[in-house]
Amino acid sequence: MTEQKLISELEQLVSEGRNPNTMHIDLLPTFDILREINYEDQTVPVAVEKVIPAIAAAVNQIVAAFQKGGRLIYMGAGTSGRLGVLDASECPPTFSVPPDMVIGLIAGGPDALRRSIEGAEDDPEQGRQALEEVRLTRDDVLVGIAVSGRTPYVIGGLNYAKSVGAFTVALSCNPNSIIAGIADLAISPVVGPEILTGSTRLKSGTAQKLILNMLTTASMIRIGKSYQNLMVDVSASNKKLVARASRIVIQATGCTQQEARRVLDLTGNDVKLAILMEITGMGIEDARAALQNADGFLRKAINARTA
Repeated sequence: MTEQKLISELEQLVSEGRNPNTMHIDLLPTFDILREINYEDQTVPVAVEKVIPAIAAAVNQIVAAFQKGGRLIYMGAGTSGRLGVLDASECPPTFSVPPDMVIGLIAGGPDALRRSIEGAEDDPEQGRQALEEVRLTRDDVLVGIAVSGRTPYVIGGLNYAKSVGAFTVALSCNPNSIIAGIADLAISPVVGPEILTGSTRLKSGTAQKLILNMLTTASMIRIGKSYQNLMVDVSASNKKLVARASRIVIQATGCTQQEARRVLDLTGNDVKLAILMEITGMGIEDARAALQNADGFLRKAINARTA
């Protein structure tokens, strides 16, 4: 693509427009710069709210994929790719899921997480190859993330995913984007021009992060990873998380700290199992069987025992 054609494409993107509210930002003192940034950031949740129906549709597809052993795969370049990798990497400790259940792919590979390898996004073949390497199947859901909606790496990935039969989602911050036209479902929050023209790690990046949070959190809740609003499948993999596990048991059952530690020791820090035992008085093997019969849903297991 020639430079002139690329410039012409960028001129059509909402995310690349100049923000009339911040034309004077280089003249402002620190406090006022921050106030301008904060003012613009307040528009982001409003934009995300408008696309909740599309987010909900994506969550339903992700839940269906998880229920049949499929995976959620994010792919993007630059900030978009880093946000996908971040969201994916937080799922195992938060929800005790296997590390390959939610996968983040970034153009340029792992090195691009620490340093800019922006040129890697220009090759659609790399997108296809990345998905081949993780053995994408028709049971998976692919979310292609690109603020502009025109990143070749993501386009290549979405086209390959469509050929495999996987469900595809396009997450961009421009309406009627190229990737929206490829994917089965488009999520397109329009946050408008950035505080600094074209710096899409700002409002656009914030919108993407909010939506990625929603996709994984809602999906995990839907497959039984919470009880009330507690993270009962948290992995107690460090001192803070061990303490959090005890606190969750205390909050769910009203027991003492000593009792929470006792039952957690019995279960090997399995919070969900510990809560079920504490509430119902079950032994460990009966509690395991009850959870299995309830498909891992703690509330369902408790209700079945106490009904």
